[in-house]
Amino acid sequence: MKIIVTHLRDNDISYVDHMKRAVVWAGEMSVASIALSIHAFIPCAFTKTASSMIEKINKEMNGKIDKKINCCTCKSDGEML
Repeated sequence: MKIIVTHLRDNDISYVDHMKRAVVWAGEMSVASIALSIHAFIPCAFTKTASSMIEKINKEMNGKIDKKINCCTCKSDGEML
């Protein structure tokens, strides 16, 4: 239990917010995985989808962009797509 509390405290996040972010990122990674699977067989399809999604998630995890959970994807400048 202490390791969970330490991780949450180190990242300054509540349990529920942590859970929401992790679930959203898992969903986004699932979409990226599907795009990569299609791209494997059809190289001209989804040429930047997975890498863009992974880059976005990485920036969110490293605190380089806002980690708020939105109902849609944001561009790197915060503008809604």
